[in-house]
Amino acid sequence: MDVIQVDHIRKRFEKKDALTDVSFSIPKGEIFGFLGPSGSGKTTLIKLLTAQLNPTSGQATVFNEPAAMMHQSAQKMRFGILSDNSGLYERLSIDENLELYRQLYDLPKTSIDTVLQFVNLSEERKKKVIHLSKGMRQRVMLACAIIHEPELLFLDEPTSALDPVNSTHIHKGLRYLNEKGTTIFLTTHDMSEAELLCDRVAILYQGAIQAIGSPKALRKQHRENVICVELVNEENYELPINEGTAEQIADWMKRGLIERLESKEPSLGDIFIKVTGGELL
Repeated sequence: MDVIQVDHIRKRFEKKDALTDVSFSIPKGEIFGFLGPSGSGKTTLIKLLTAQLNPTSGQATVFNEPAAMMHQSAQKMRFGILSDNSGLYERLSIDENLELYRQLYDLPKTSIDTVLQFVNLSEERKKKVIHLSKGMRQRVMLACAIIHEPELLFLDEPTSALDPVNSTHIHKGLRYLNEKGTTIFLTTHDMSEAELLCDRVAILYQGAIQAIGSPKALRKQHRENVICVELVNEENYELPINEGTAEQIADWMKRGLIERLESKEPSLGDIFIKVTGGELL
């Protein structure tokens, strides 16, 4: 079953298209990465899917209902969202902010303890939000988005302000949520994060999807038809994949001369740069 279905979505602001013609679907249980340079329309699409904006044309469904229905209370219970406009009450503590969400979703008191462990903030729970660093605020907003263990989670740059230790902690938590059944729609600039977490990714550029597939499939699609060889004497070769190369490699192997042998497969970051014309940020 598809949790999200997007068909030929276009969104125009005044005289500029943010999205031109975007189509894709996300089945239940998938972690889907939506990648693109700043200003490419990633956040706009999240707002369309969560009923914060209406499309200029095309249609989108979430849980087999029009995306415009996501503002209803019953649907809000089913998804969580972390975005650049997720709000916190600055003069309340972390605990007090989460208590508001706990009451909103009618959750047991233990849910706050659980989610604070998830975002690695158990020791700081009494601190007021106004005194938190940007990275800590990011983790509190994530806690608010997942406290009710939603069926669908929208994450807009979830680890952009986090250090590597806390990013790793959040990644483990997101995989755990996903294993329990949460479908995740993730935007990120971090290509290693996308490779680590995502079952599939779509690369958005100039308002349209330029590439879509699993990271493995995209790497295979864009790899060069050569093989890289490093010999023990530190000589390096890039050889075409053909019968002559196979014979040469077999000879080197018999003589124990090969140090390293690998295909020339691009990283997801290489593919991103290629299809967006070099715009990584």
